[in-house]
Amino acid sequence: MKKQLIYSSLLCTVLLLNSCRNTTEATTELPATPEYCLHKDFKELIATETLQKRAIAETLTLTGNIAYNENDVVAFKSLLGGVVENVAFELGDYVKKGQVLATVRSSELNEITQEKRSLVNRISFLHHELKTKQSLLQDGMISSSEYENAKTEYENAKVEMQRIDQNLSMYNATSDSGLFQIKAPKEGYIVQKEISMGLNISALEEPLFTISNLNQIWVMVNIYATNLQHVKEGAAVKVRTLAYPDDLFDGKIDKIYNVFDDSERVLKARVLLQNTALKLKPGMSADIIIEKNPSSETAIAIPNDDIVFSNNKQYVIIYKSDCDLEIRLVKPYASNLEYTYVLENFKEGEKVISKNELLLFEELNK
Repeated sequence: MKKQLIYSSLLCTVLLLNSCRNTTEATTELPATPEYCLHKDFKELIATETLQKRAIAETLTLTGNIAYNENDVVAFKSLLGGVVENVAFELGDYVKKGQVLATVRSSELNEITQEKRSLVNRISFLHHELKTKQSLLQDGMISSSEYENAKTEYENAKVEMQRIDQNLSMYNATSDSGLFQIKAPKEGYIVQKEISMGLNISALEEPLFTISNLNQIWVMVNIYATNLQHVKEGAAVKVRTLAYPDDLFDGKIDKIYNVFDDSERVLKARVLLQNTALKLKPGMSADIIIEKNPSSETAIAIPNDDIVFSNNKQYVIIYKSDCDLEIRLVKPYASNLEYTYVLENFKEGEKVISKNELLLFEELNK
């Protein structure tokens, strides 16, 4: 009897342990999901947005680069040769019209200066001679034709002096013989510089510098044949750069070039862009975003700002009540800069979290 009691007791213990182990295993395989409710303080940090159906409007993104507005650029070439003695600007400097940018010593200018000095002496001589002949004419000692010839010679010398003075003024000659100044022909930024101290320059060679005000620039767009149907002159576009990925600059397609670029295998279009903040610099690469022709098809439009990206997938948080929140997968059908369009798994009128959605997403996934 005693053995039976011991056996029965051991059996009960084994059964009880098995029962406990089975319960533990079941709990591990099917963990209970605790109900999540928005705390009052947390609820004040979020906002919701109601989903609506909208006409599908897709965008096309093309590549391009920022360029100077060639209609607003001045490339300076020297009218005289010489040796650069001083340069008073650097690449990227802002200059005002008439500002002295460099000085050059020129043998050509020195010759003109010497010519002027000789002409000054000649004019002084001719003027004295003219006065003398005027007196002789009054005394009847010379004919009127002799006087007129002297007067004509004097007037011609003065005209020649005027021509030399105009040339010296055009060359911005200084009082120092043979030295002239290079002045800014307009206000703007030095966007190209090919001049330095000691450089020997020749007349009308390559531009010594280029000035542009950069307030209005071009964006040159690469158009492949398959995308040409979506690019129209006058169409509004948005431009985005790597330097300012969160900024979109508004412009319009000003011109489509009808010549195919053999080297790049593309057509080129030109976007005219205001650059009043001077953020955009020539040479920057850019994305040009163009709206495609609007579609008659509609779909649920989810604002892109409400979407959470996780593990290469897109999600939104559906709000039904403070204690009924759902993380839902987004399967894009089409998209643009503002919306992602979906055809399934969503209904018009549903609410999505539109503020601090990432914070809530992480909280729900704890």
